Amino acid sequence: VQLVESGGGLVQAGGSLRLSCAASGDISSINRMAWYFQAPGKSRELVASITNGGNTAYADSVKGRFTISRDNAKNTVYLQMNSLKPEDTAVFYCNAKVRGFRELAMYDYWGQGTQVTVSS
Repeated sequence: VQLVESGGGLVQAGGSLRLSCAASGDISSINRMAWYFQAPGKSRELVASITNGGNTAYADSVKGRFTISRDNAKNTVYLQMNSLKPEDTAVFYCNAKVRGFRELAMYDYWGQGTQVTVSS
């Protein structure tokens, strides 16, 4: 299974970016999909998550500014980021819990990360 992220870049404070993450490979079903970020020198933190039923959860720091969504037919998750702040600068990682066609258990997979830089 591969997760490929796109949409990162450099933006001014107050601006917007939309991240995408497409999963491909041996996929029977995907349960939870999520975005994490990791700032320099800090641990990886959960930004937002969404179940296959559409239930969402957000870190307090991004509530009201970020929106997570997914397209189950495309095995893709999105993160719309508005009103970006310099403290949002980090590498953003996509995460998915996937079951393969011959598997009973679900496994965690990670994307390679995409850099988001917000200038003041």
